[in-house]
Amino acid sequence: MTESIEQAFVTPRYLASAGDPSWGTVPLHRACGWSSAEDPLMPRVILTSPDQLAQLRIDPSPNPGEPWWSIRHARVANARPWSITFDAQTPVEIIAAVTDALTNPGTPSPVPEDLYAPLRGVDWHAPRHHDGFTSPKGMCSGDGLARVDRILDDGRTAGWVVETSVHHLPALWRAHVDGNAPAHLVSALFHALADTTPITRAPHHLPQEATTRGTGTVRPVPAETVAFALEHRTTALAQRRTAPAAEAAPALPPVYRPRSTR
Repeated sequence: MTESIEQAFVTPRYLASAGDPSWGTVPLHRACGWSSAEDPLMPRVILTSPDQLAQLRIDPSPNPGEPWWSIRHARVANARPWSITFDAQTPVEIIAAVTDALTNPGTPSPVPEDLYAPLRGVDWHAPRHHDGFTSPKGMCSGDGLARVDRILDDGRTAGWVVETSVHHLPALWRAHVDGNAPAHLVSALFHALADTTPITRAPHHLPQEATTRGTGTVRPVPAETVAFALEHRTTALAQRRTAPAAEAAPALPPVYRPRSTR
């Protein structure tokens, strides 16, 4: 008899807990050749791209609301440096969507003229009181829990703040995208927010919001699927280096075993 493990399939995905950071860091290191800076005296992760231009850092902060994840890119020719940051409780699948797009060796997918197109496609709406979009009404009991706001960075370039929050409570998580970030990375982030495919968590790791304001269906999953999901993801991303440009890497189910709890 095949052994199975109970997993909760969570929607909307922005209400899931942070998840296992290795879902984002391991493929960068093993599949994309990013080097790791070891510092046994500091509880942080630093990964640097092969060309030394991009860096991902995880800096655990004791201060609530401070970003833990940061993706930064140096100035290249006439292109200004840019950064994207994420709070500790940002679902790692959303962060990984950005790093996957950043490390894709092929030509970036065409970016729609309307960057909000993925959000419009799943009925996010534009309230009158802010420049941006809010998650759809009627999707769950907590309407409008996620929002994307257009902001001005340093008075010259427009960026975005992404926030998931319950009314009258501190934000569950927040991301900041500066206005110099490449459009295809912004598009990847918005696609990840709009993605209605459930993501998995161990049932006992679900935050309260996922069960009271979203949907968390618990069902058994073969233990082998859970154990090898990260390895399959890493292999698929490594194959992008040799796959024909027109051939997309096969999609894999986002199922994995959580290794840490925040």
